[in-house]
Amino acid sequence: MKPISVLIVDDSAFMRKLIKDFLSEDPRITVLDTARNGQEAIEKTIRLKPDVVTMDVEMPVLNGIEAVRGIMNSYPVPIIMLSSTTKAGAENTILAMEAGAIDVIAKPSGAISLDLHKVKKLLIEKVIASSKAKITSLKGSCEKQDLKVKLEPIRSNNLSKLVLIGTSTGGPRALQEVITKLPADLHVPVVVVQHMPAGFTKSLANRLDSLSRVRVKEAEHKEPLENGTVYIAPGGYHLRLNEKMGRPIITLDKERPIGGHRPAVNVLFSSAAKLKNYQKIAVIMTGMGSDGTLGIIDLKESAETIVITEAEESCIVYGMPKAAVLTKKVDEVVHLESIAGTIQNYL
Repeated sequence: MKPISVLIVDDSAFMRKLIKDFLSEDPRITVLDTARNGQEAIEKTIRLKPDVVTMDVEMPVLNGIEAVRGIMNSYPVPIIMLSSTTKAGAENTILAMEAGAIDVIAKPSGAISLDLHKVKKLLIEKVIASSKAKITSLKGSCEKQDLKVKLEPIRSNNLSKLVLIGTSTGGPRALQEVITKLPADLHVPVVVVQHMPAGFTKSLANRLDSLSRVRVKEAEHKEPLENGTVYIAPGGYHLRLNEKMGRPIITLDKERPIGGHRPAVNVLFSSAAKLKNYQKIAVIMTGMGSDGTLGIIDLKESAETIVITEAEESCIVYGMPKAAVLTKKVDEVVHLESIAGTIQNYL
């Protein structure tokens, strides 16, 4: 099997060497070259045609955002952002993901062996997973195809409704596609788990809020859900829904990661399954792995739930939606462009 080829882009010689050393330790990966700025990154991507690019955000000549745009326009390839968790770093990372980057890793905070070890493991995992990503879908080259799974329709009822969304790799761009299409008078709350490191989810929420007609915010502990608001689970915390005085309340905790994730989609979905007097609309979009699958089973067994998954045609990584479909508990499989409309159909 041919090794996964990687181009490393960073203006710091120390970081270029560190990332190269990390990746070179895995026999499945080969480092083709390094680049010191965004302009070099574009030129070397076109010439070397790597399978994956790791990209710094803040660089001279051309920054990471401009480099991502240039690469996506000339030779689309999976790009992983390596960014500091400063406010500016996080905001620029979200813009780079909007431009086409599919994942993010927080840069090591210092030369602490434990910190570096965690980053090495994560970096290798994400490079391998990203090498399988379908980047052509970012340019809209796939045909839209909606597949309706004929299940017994949920009967009309007077239950309050709740929308739950889970996503991972490629998720920020998918969330933008869905959330910006929701109407200003949305009469339900929406709760989102996006796999993302601590420090980035607030910038994601702020960016989505600036683009959307609904209110979007990072979720807070003990916050009651309000209609017309989208709540993004903060990175590093599980988000659970509990009922208090007949109203759903957000609780955040730092219990152990589930399936390697915190926040985890399974945690959100399984907690929502315990809410009585609510009809849930659960959505699984692009992402590697199978997070959300056990939660879907809990939701379907406990209460009236509609499950929608993103179609393979539009997924950057068809992992989480595929695992959900295999449960045979999915009601609709739809192209990303149709998810917002499908949610509204059930409201």
